[in-house]
Amino acid sequence: MKFSYAILPDYPLSESLTSIRLADELGFHACYAADETWHKDLWQLFAVAAGRTSRIRFGPSVSPVTLREPSLIAQSLATLDELSGGRAEGVLSSGNFGLLAQYGMDWSRTKPLSRVKEGLSAVRALLDTGSVSQRGEFYSYDGLFTFARPVQERLPVMLGAMRGPKSFEAAGELSDGCHHALSYTREAYDYAVRHIRIGAERAGKDWRQLDIGAWVVFATGTDSAKAKEAARSMVGIYASSMPQEQLRRNGVDPAELKPVIDAIGAGDLARGIELTTPEIADRLSVSGTPEECLEKIRQEIAPSGVNHMICAITDRGLVRAFTGRDLDGVASVDEQLRLVHERIMPAFG
Repeated sequence: MKFSYAILPDYPLSESLTSIRLADELGFHACYAADETWHKDLWQLFAVAAGRTSRIRFGPSVSPVTLREPSLIAQSLATLDELSGGRAEGVLSSGNFGLLAQYGMDWSRTKPLSRVKEGLSAVRALLDTGSVSQRGEFYSYDGLFTFARPVQERLPVMLGAMRGPKSFEAAGELSDGCHHALSYTREAYDYAVRHIRIGAERAGKDWRQLDIGAWVVFATGTDSAKAKEAARSMVGIYASSMPQEQLRRNGVDPAELKPVIDAIGAGDLARGIELTTPEIADRLSVSGTPEECLEKIRQEIAPSGVNHMICAITDRGLVRAFTGRDLDGVASVDEQLRLVHERIMPAFG
């Protein structure tokens, strides 16, 4: 099992760079960030971080082909790969539906999976050969080329997927893996991995060689209650992007969460947090002491075949930035990275 750090680059950049360097020293596999307008630009952050680290890998999880043209994603990945000495990788998706709405886009009219497949094809061609020619419904190129070339023989590109089943199967069949965000139960991961495997076997690939990542809301610390309260502050914000099918696979009735999502959608974060019960927060996060987090990973996530934990660490600073709440005693990002390294990662070799 690999462990990675999913950063929301909303901290002062000097702090983010310090945390990334610590994750590198502690042996985390990668540092990922969402390629979204809401946050500071991951490409510039990772370009600087590449020069201050030696092992950790970098890339978007995810980069939306709806908002960033696929050829530009390929160009950025190749450039980051050269800067990092072959440590770049990327995850593509159709994008955060809430963000797309702010751009005036109705995701249901974008043919999200078809668009992602075309985008992946273009990215893969540019990374592998330096040029692309294709005629598609969404993206067409006629001999487009780039001098941005990756250092790696094959730069990994995965797909992000949440709803399924076709998106999971496409990830297994067409890409180097799947990062599945915001699931926390054995049922949800068995479902995802089953369909990833179907896609992989359709392409004649060994599904166990794919990068199968669990991207989770994560908060840990020596004080379980404080860690869980930090997670509770963020769960509703993340859960608002979860499809109803996914909520049900995680043991949550969509009707139960609707008041939370409505409050957050109206901009009343305080009300949304108030309506997020501790029970819902516990179901939709990996939080608590390191031992509690380890047990949830062991019982609910690892048995399905997931081989990569991607921890979107929630700390006092992040909660304050998003919600205005100031939670005293919540472990910092750096403290949580150390706890994961010392008390969770050793259990997985």
